[in-house]
Amino acid sequence: MSEEDLSATNPATEENGEVVLLTQYVKDLSFESPNAPSIFQVKEDQKPQINVNVSVRVNHVGPEGYETVMTINVEAKSGDTLAFLVELEYGTLWGIRGVPEEHLPPLLLVECPRLMFPFARRVLADTIRDGGFPPVLLEPVDFAALYRAQHRPEGVKPN
Repeated sequence: MSEEDLSATNPATEENGEVVLLTQYVKDLSFESPNAPSIFQVKEDQKPQINVNVSVRVNHVGPEGYETVMTINVEAKSGDTLAFLVELEYGTLWGIRGVPEEHLPPLLLVECPRLMFPFARRVLADTIRDGGFPPVLLEPVDFAALYRAQHRPEGVKPN
């Protein structure tokens, strides 16, 4: 793929544009297992129901600084009994210079979360495992579809 083709598909490679990951961090992390230890006495063949919710937000933190925060909530139930609840806010700080304004939303809400996701997924899996449960390895998230759903023009219905 030529350099010209690459810049057409990736807003971070604009001529003279620069995108730098400055740091990444756990902003907030909560793990609850309110029904322990009785939840560990559930029959092994009873598979828990797991619900996952992912969202992304951006904060402007200076003339060339942006914070992208991914929030992931994972809830596991065995029947009507809550096994565990995990809430993670995983943040990254980006230095961005020379990228056109119209390219910032997809860059910060699609590309940045795509790069962050493996690290957030590991934090979640480790936290769940350390809570006494088998780790939950989340499937990759389509952040482009999430972005389109959140930024759909008024009156336009999804396909």
